[in-house]
Amino acid sequence: MLRGSSAPGFADGYRERLLQRSSEALRDKRYIVVEGPIGAGKTTLARLLADEKQARLVLEKVEENPFLGRFYEDPAKHRFQAQLYFLLTRYRQQQELAQAELFRQNLVSDYLFAKDHLFAQVNLDADEFALYRQLFGLLDSQLPKPDLVVYLEARLDVLMARVRKRSKDYERNLTPEYVRRIAEAYRDFFFHYDDTPLLVVNCSEIDFVEHADETEDLMREIESMGQGIQHYIPLGSR
Repeated sequence: MLRGSSAPGFADGYRERLLQRSSEALRDKRYIVVEGPIGAGKTTLARLLADEKQARLVLEKVEENPFLGRFYEDPAKHRFQAQLYFLLTRYRQQQELAQAELFRQNLVSDYLFAKDHLFAQVNLDADEFALYRQLFGLLDSQLPKPDLVVYLEARLDVLMARVRKRSKDYERNLTPEYVRRIAEAYRDFFFHYDDTPLLVVNCSEIDFVEHADETEDLMREIESMGQGIQHYIPLGSR
């Protein structure tokens, strides 16, 4: 009978089970990746999430690529060098995460290693991509998988507005067509993605800095995320 739940020890046991499940949920999401196309806001959200979880923040070293600016100016000439530099840099950084002493702490990253393959598909020609795939396959199999991926998607006009707002020198030559192709590649990739739990967030109407209430709501959604694929609906859209 329900009233029997008031027996001595029941409430304490129930609270203990809740705390255990909460602790297990946090443990299950020790390594979280925030991903999305150019301008989606992944680095901003990753910083906020790392602060919320008191986690180590792992950021992609985009601006260190010496071929990036040249790639945007002349893609055909510099695409393979730029892609290989990204591949090896991302691999070395991800290898560090595989070390046991680092993996004992919570980690939040603003990129998934598989994004390198995604960009290569868009940027390289057939012969370059065939060679690239052999290298990627050898490296990808050695790296740890995240416990959760948060995928940010947004409309093209929103992505372009955010890119222009941040005014990075190497992005001055970014065209809407290129950003559209990248965004479509992301949508296709995550439509078929099943490696880890996935939370899909349409962030067209979310400003992670200005809209603190929506950001807090998204943080709660991340913490409560279970297995499979879920879609987050922003507060203003409910």
